[in-house]
Amino acid sequence: MRLSLVASGAMLALSACSYYEAPAGTGAFTVMTPASFDRNFSAAAGAMRDQGLAISVEDPVTGVVVGSLDSNTVTAGVRQQADGNVRVQFDNKGAYDPALLERISRSYNRRMGR
Repeated sequence: MRLSLVASGAMLALSACSYYEAPAGTGAFTVMTPASFDRNFSAAAGAMRDQGLAISVEDPVTGVVVGSLDSNTVTAGVRQQADGNVRVQFDNKGAYDPALLERISRSYNRRMGR
């Protein structure tokens, strides 16, 4: 019984792993995690506010958050995947500022407890 619980706990820990993808030169940052859609959506919107973006769209039905800072427009897309994971992607339009996306990513991770 105890071995079964330990094995179940190890499998649960492995299933909680996140996937990060930062395509070179695209101005996008993607995170996939099994946390709830609502938690991810709130963390994405909050991370953008943390970095001083003025939010113009915050629509949980479509999973879209749009914010701007100076000449940068950042869009967060939050999507529930078929496997239960939630995909969060930040895209930067306008003047490309990789440091801004990195700061948003760090804020997002902090809000998600990472």
